[in-house]
Amino acid sequence: VQLQASGGGLVQAGGSLRLSCAASGRTSPRVPMAWFRVPPGKEREFVAGIGWGGDTLYTDSVKDRFTISRDNARNTMYLQMNTLKPEDTAVYYCATHNGGLYKYARYYTSWGQGTLVTVSS
Repeated sequence: VQLQASGGGLVQAGGSLRLSCAASGRTSPRVPMAWFRVPPGKEREFVAGIGWGGDTLYTDSVKDRFTISRDNARNTMYLQMNTLKPEDTAVYYCATHNGGLYKYARYYTSWGQGTLVTVSS
């Protein structure tokens, strides 16, 4: 499966962005999908994930600000990001694998190319 992330950009603190991740190739709705990010100078971290049944996981720093969703008919996952903060600045990656919904990157086997989100103060 191939993943294509889009929707990043420059936004002021307090603003919103919506990221999209389109899957193509040998797709399946019965797989979890997730967003990870790599802040400048830091390691990759889990942001949010969604199971095929709609169950979700969020890292604490984005709870109540970010919402993950998926449209299985369109093979697309979304990340609605509200009340953005400068510390949300990162390259955001989408990922998937044929397994459970986990927050650990080592489980994910297919990755998108990343989309840059920059939040100015």
